[in-house]
Amino acid sequence: MSGQNMGWKLAEDDRNALLGRFPPRYDAVVAHHVTYGEVDSADELPGHTSGRVVGHADDGEGVETLVVELGGSTERPTGGTYHITWSLGDGRAPVESNDVIAACGWDEFADGPAFTLKPPTRL
Repeated sequence: MSGQNMGWKLAEDDRNALLGRFPPRYDAVVAHHVTYGEVDSADELPGHTSGRVVGHADDGEGVETLVVELGGSTERPTGGTYHITWSLGDGRAPVESNDVIAACGWDEFADGPAFTLKPPTRL
């Protein structure tokens, strides 16, 4: 059996606060979850209940993402970088966020806000 894409949704109050602090650049606002990656069940995910925004990446062509730290790391054990796909331009997809982070790098925030995560779920 193949795994399912799992992660954590943002608590609604924190999502709204983050949207106020980081106005989305592109029309399609995503801003709702942090992906862990493919696993067979939510039981396999670390028990993160909060995260912190530590950076921003934008390719200038329609993919904007916030880099986040969970459990002291930005690196996902499943590969890639923990992030919240923030906003997208026409023809762009959330799955492109890790490629943008890898290709463009990201600008670090020294004072990025913390946020609450809902329990792990299928995305």
